[in-house]
Amino acid sequence: MHDLLGYAVFLAALTAGGWALAAYMQPVFTGGRSLLSPALGPVERGFYRIAGIRADQPQGWKAYALSVLLFNLLGFLLLYAILRLQGALPLNPDAIPAMAPDLAFNTAISFVTNTNWQAYSGEAQLSSLAQMAGLTVQNFLSAATGMAVGVAVIRGFTGPRGAALGNFWADMTRAVLYVLLPLSLVLGLLLIAQGVPQTLSGAAHVTTLQGAEQLIPRGPVASQVAIKQLGTNGGGFYGVNSAHPLENPTILSNMAQCLSILLIPVAFCFLFGRMAGDRRQGWAIFAAMGVMFVAGLAVIYWAETAGSGLGANMEGKEQRFGAALSALWAAATTAASNGSVNAMHDSFMPLSGLVQMINMQVGEVIFGGVGAGLYGMLLYVVLAVFLAGLMVGRTPEYLGRKIEAREVTLAMLAFLSMPLGILGGAAISASLPAALASVQEGGPHGLSEILYAYSSAVGNNGSAFAGFGAATQWQTTALGLLMLLGRYAIIVPMLAIAGALAAKTRAPVTLGTFPTHGPLFVTLLVLTVTVLGALTFFPVLALGPIAEESARLAGQSF
Repeated sequence: MHDLLGYAVFLAALTAGGWALAAYMQPVFTGGRSLLSPALGPVERGFYRIAGIRADQPQGWKAYALSVLLFNLLGFLLLYAILRLQGALPLNPDAIPAMAPDLAFNTAISFVTNTNWQAYSGEAQLSSLAQMAGLTVQNFLSAATGMAVGVAVIRGFTGPRGAALGNFWADMTRAVLYVLLPLSLVLGLLLIAQGVPQTLSGAAHVTTLQGAEQLIPRGPVASQVAIKQLGTNGGGFYGVNSAHPLENPTILSNMAQCLSILLIPVAFCFLFGRMAGDRRQGWAIFAAMGVMFVAGLAVIYWAETAGSGLGANMEGKEQRFGAALSALWAAATTAASNGSVNAMHDSFMPLSGLVQMINMQVGEVIFGGVGAGLYGMLLYVVLAVFLAGLMVGRTPEYLGRKIEAREVTLAMLAFLSMPLGILGGAAISASLPAALASVQEGGPHGLSEILYAYSSAVGNNGSAFAGFGAATQWQTTALGLLMLLGRYAIIVPMLAIAGALAAKTRAPVTLGTFPTHGPLFVTLLVLTVTVLGALTFFPVLALGPIAEESARLAGQSF
């Protein structure tokens, strides 16, 4: 009962926080005056002058998409160079050498695409400069990219006919300056107060009570943890991520980080309603996401607290968090495009792993990444209203704009990129000896390790079953390429759909208009996500976690 009450308080705080943040974000992205405009407005305008940006110059969808791709390419090249040269660069008190080429390739793509897949151990393989100027900077910029695209897609869906999608450079700047930086500062200070290190000193040399010498890795941890959660990035300072006592030391730090993972994605639901001029539209999308999130959390909580019949499953979990808070984190981090962990997902029960994989395989639209969750869900909205139109024999519409062949084709192309990357990549990885070397377990659990890794990469999540060997040359290269597919095969089609809808005249509401703000639409949207995901991934899930659960019930383990 205490666990369920805690979940209820968490969800209430999340809803209230997302609602308030959306009210703050609306003027930030619509050209109005926000709470921080007096202090940050001169900084924003000064940056535009230095960079030669005209914030009032709008872009069409092609120019917007090209700006996204160019900016992210430059970010990848800069981060790759830092990782390859960190041994010769300053702020390297522990003399950490350069990262290997394939691992640097994987890591750079991972952080630029907001995946933050960790095939490395941060405290052992990254200098303080690489952690700050490399990873932390990309945590801000990749998150800001997702937020900018999310706002651009909202403008295309909700703006008047002929409305531009905005200016990528201005949207990204405002996302960093007005949203990510202030929130990260507040969360970072809270984490420091809870005992998370924030220093440029190297590892601490201490003598244990037994007289042995021990090195305790330290560095700029709190600043990176704050933005990794708020930006739904997930890559931690330490190799074991938020299960490390210096990265997540207390119950308060755990709850603050878990809340931060979902805060901005929830706010984007309400921001959509506000920018559409009909807040019910935002509530409908939030309700659909919320129903699926609660259902997934319920399954994980039941599986982990019931365990194998001998009490809660505590394998791979921290005693200070227990099964309930580990279940909440697992549901949140895989529903959002986050990837941080406070427990080892490889040790979760098979049905828990099933839910986590489904969260990622549907495109991480159950709140999802910052901005990315909303535009991913709008992809399903296009498909849902198309299906509704087929059922009633009317041309499908959403917010008064007709959904026609072009929009449906683009939505299907974006949707199909997920099974193409996940199922295609996993099939190859399950058949090549070089790839199979990464698999720790045999039987269905070994298949689950592969399937989870490729779902995480294509879904731009970043979490993994801990037993999976991600640092081999095959996996770093293959997973890195699939991260690109999972990110940009969704962004470009969604910007194209937004551009197409922005060019259409909004039709007036009639008695035959299908309402998209009530329980019927919420149900249709949930069923669209569920059915499309089940039809696509059920066969392989039946061979992995479902088979493992069946074998467990029959007394067989792997």
